[in-house]
Amino acid sequence: MTKLYRIIPLCYIIACLSICHSCSTQHIAHQAEEWAMGGFERPKDVNPIIIPDSSTTFYDPMQKKTLHWEDNDTFNPAAAVYGDRIYVLYRAEDKTGIKIGHRTSRLGLASSTDGMHFNRFKTPVFFPDVDSQRDNEWPGGTEDPRVAETAAGDFVMFYTQWNRKVPRIGVAMSRDLKHWTKHGPIFGKSSKLPQLVNSPHKSASILTKLVGDKQVITKVNGKYWLYWGEHGVYGATSDNLIDWEPVLDENGQLKAFISPREGYFDSSLTECGPPAIMTAKGILLLYNGKNHPEKGDKRFNKNTYAAGQVLFDKNDPGKVIDRMDVPFLRPMEAFEKSGQYIDGTVFIEGLVYFKKKWFLYYGCADSKVAVAVFDPQKPSSFDPLPIKDRSLK
Repeated sequence: MTKLYRIIPLCYIIACLSICHSCSTQHIAHQAEEWAMGGFERPKDVNPIIIPDSSTTFYDPMQKKTLHWEDNDTFNPAAAVYGDRIYVLYRAEDKTGIKIGHRTSRLGLASSTDGMHFNRFKTPVFFPDVDSQRDNEWPGGTEDPRVAETAAGDFVMFYTQWNRKVPRIGVAMSRDLKHWTKHGPIFGKSSKLPQLVNSPHKSASILTKLVGDKQVITKVNGKYWLYWGEHGVYGATSDNLIDWEPVLDENGQLKAFISPREGYFDSSLTECGPPAIMTAKGILLLYNGKNHPEKGDKRFNKNTYAAGQVLFDKNDPGKVIDRMDVPFLRPMEAFEKSGQYIDGTVFIEGLVYFKKKWFLYYGCADSKVAVAVFDPQKPSSFDPLPIKDRSLK
């Protein structure tokens, strides 16, 4: 398909090469698709914005004891605007297990007036409890949230319920981001594919749009629309935001709109990112790609997570119009390549429109939280690309 590119001056490319001439890996400017969002700039001397804290404690209703709930890792954030602030809901792990996925995750909350400097609540606002979802959420916890707001002011959160048996997408609602009502697995009442609720699934990005300066959940063809999945991007529809039906193909099977591509940065996983956005050119979905260790793009580290973008038809949200072949955001900074995921990770989950700019919140190496900002009036460059043949070993 034909791709439109932003014009990047030759002098800029030469400058990039000159700057990196003495580096172990040289880089070249990224030519971005005309429809894509960005580039996103990491604010100087700001990141990481949230790091583990060993001083905060919480009385855990499941274990009936007080523990340090965010002393191991803090990562994979959702974000929402409420009043005059940005709120970030971040995944926090305690030290109860030996590795990621074997600890208990809870969701902490932090607020900011500028999107960069945050005040954190001392206790988690969302966690496994003695409630209707305990069998789905204990002992692994509540992970990897994505949040969006309805036009009526209700916040809808999709998150991973992890009982260390089957990961499921759960949904919860709130009016203030602090007090939540859990509604259980999103596919719990599916009639089209009732077995899906007991099959592993995660990562949900609901469709939103800008109404004035406010980003709100919207419908397409009369229904709410959700992208979801990690081994491919799938779809689901709903009339009430709680009960969802998956989009199926002509054979009654899940229909993948995009899938991992051999030889690309997303060769192992294509995992949905923050809420999707309706634009004039189509529906924009930012997603997380994982590079396959043998079949991936050799310019990037094996198993590294980087962020891509795909554009869907706004009237047919399962139809792909275009897709980036390289990431727009990838592990570049030290804090994005050091932590419990040493191969390097930028894992995007939160995207909000605030004071005429887009703030993108992401997890760093499964250990910390960072922010990058896109100013439509002063767009910066996308993350540069290594100068190396993608097929080289």
